[in-house]
Amino acid sequence: MNLSSFFQQCVIGLIDGGVLGLIAVGYTLVYGTVGLIHLAHGDVVMLGGCLALFALSLVEPLALDPALGWLAIIAVTLGCGFCCGSLNVAIDWLIYRPLRQSAPLAPLVSAVGVSLILMNVGMLWLGSTDQAFPEVLPGNVKLAAGLPVTTADLLVLSLVLPAWGGLTLLLRRTRLGRSLRSVAAVSRAAAQRGGADQFLTATFFLGGFLGGVASVAAGIHTATINYQSGYQTGLYALTAAVLGGIGSVPGAIVGGVLVGLIRSVSTAALGPRWAAAAVFLMLIVILAFRPEGLFGQQRRAGEAG
Repeated sequence: MNLSSFFQQCVIGLIDGGVLGLIAVGYTLVYGTVGLIHLAHGDVVMLGGCLALFALSLVEPLALDPALGWLAIIAVTLGCGFCCGSLNVAIDWLIYRPLRQSAPLAPLVSAVGVSLILMNVGMLWLGSTDQAFPEVLPGNVKLAAGLPVTTADLLVLSLVLPAWGGLTLLLRRTRLGRSLRSVAAVSRAAAQRGGADQFLTATFFLGGFLGGVASVAAGIHTATINYQSGYQTGLYALTAAVLGGIGSVPGAIVGGVLVGLIRSVSTAALGPRWAAAAVFLMLIVILAFRPEGLFGQQRRAGEAG
């Protein structure tokens, strides 16, 4: 692999990692507040991609000019974010919340069941084959000669970077963000007694909203979607959250970028069969020396960074 190819893979990996980082934040927020691995989160993102596929398929034949195309993508992204956030809240209210006082394995097994149900919904929606994601804007046009950056990459970055910035401002500068951080700082036992239900709802909605944004970005980036993409992408995103230190929002984002880079470079250098092995080998090596993850610290149970 020459230098030019390596640089191109790094660009692909950074963009892929940005999407994974957004999804990983959903895992880390929920774990940081209630101590639950929300295994269905990846499938919620997949259903967001299904909704984006449907909406953009209606827009694509209209051959909109670039300005209207951008507006359509932004509107669809916000719509998918709202729908995924609402679905996340519904899952919490209907499935997880009644099991707050149950044995620790009960919510986890329920999360597996919800994941399988959502995956089957995706299969009914999409069928068993890959579906091409609509191109409202020409996605494979390079922005400059010699640069491995296309308009599709720019679209993804225009969705991911504002989402990162908005998340940072929300957590650091707003009353809701400070409330979420304070809920994450109390013990999980206190949260389970129901004293912070409104904030837990906000946490699930925020994680789902970011997943909805990521679903559109992932569809544009990969140009395809299938009913198993939620499981596959979710597994990488969960790995990113653990790698960065689950419960830490900055760790989830950094972990996503690292996983994206390792996966992209190893795919080019070793082949796609070894990409997953390379990612999990990196995870094992890092956790062997730093079990709490890159950004993990000795802190109170439930702190979400």
